[in-house]
Amino acid sequence: MIEVRHVSKAYSSVQAVNDLGFIVKPGEIFGLIGPNGAGKSTTIRMIMNIIAPDSGEILIDGKPMRPSDKARIAYLPEERGLYKKLTVIDMLCYLAELKGVDRRRSVPLALDWLRRFGLDGWASRKIEELSKGMAQKVQFIGTVLHDPDILLFDEPFSGLDPLSQDMLLKTLLELRAAGKTIMFSTHIMDHAEKICERIFLMNKGAELCSDSLAELKSGYGSPVATVEYDGDASFVADLPFVTALRSFPRLLEIELASPDDSIGLLKVLAGRVRVRRFELLEPSLHSIFLKLVGANGEEKTEAIHA
Repeated sequence: MIEVRHVSKAYSSVQAVNDLGFIVKPGEIFGLIGPNGAGKSTTIRMIMNIIAPDSGEILIDGKPMRPSDKARIAYLPEERGLYKKLTVIDMLCYLAELKGVDRRRSVPLALDWLRRFGLDGWASRKIEELSKGMAQKVQFIGTVLHDPDILLFDEPFSGLDPLSQDMLLKTLLELRAAGKTIMFSTHIMDHAEKICERIFLMNKGAELCSDSLAELKSGYGSPVATVEYDGDASFVADLPFVTALRSFPRLLEIELASPDDSIGLLKVLAGRVRVRRFELLEPSLHSIFLKLVGANGEEKTEAIHA
């Protein structure tokens, strides 16, 4: 379990983290989300004891991090770092050795992980020959190779194509099923919504809200109607029960004041455009993010305290 208690960190005149507090429970996937510059990376680095907080404390299983804890914890930083002249297998074995796993044990483990990520033909190739996405996969493998109990990932999906992102999401779920405690930061709401059991949304170094995904949607979200159509739907923005609107060519995502407004919306649409698809959905984490943070990263205090 990870406990962050009233932690603050400033760099010169910039307050990177301000009185932050949360608990990551054993065996869960915990999402630390927020816009770029929200303080996510600083928070993870403080948990890893790479930098020290100015105030507050961070506990691992009820105690400050000890040297013996480091082998149990894995960290994938946002800034990737692999030795370009090493082969993939040598790089992975080196990373495993830093965590106390000798080469005799790490080689078969590394080859198995490379097969899982479609890189089995690259074990003897140099890191400099890999694409950005392939190198990202190798660094992920190096992070989990020593079978840690606690996994901290900072923007783990950066640089991956959609197929590789799905593979990584599946792998994170498998690690959770194996009893691992996983915390990852992201500003991509779709990834957090797919796999996180609890969400901590922060902006400008401070907490905006935190809870289970279901509770966040209940407390902060509004129903969303997705409409595929032909015709001119510019009038939708002026309807009195429409609280927010995202418009795309032939597609609308319409946030409604109440689920009951969906019937009135459908009637109005059917009279003025050709409706190809109409679907009422629960609010997305993306829409909650925009409501609380705003499209430009400006915190919407009226929404937070409503």
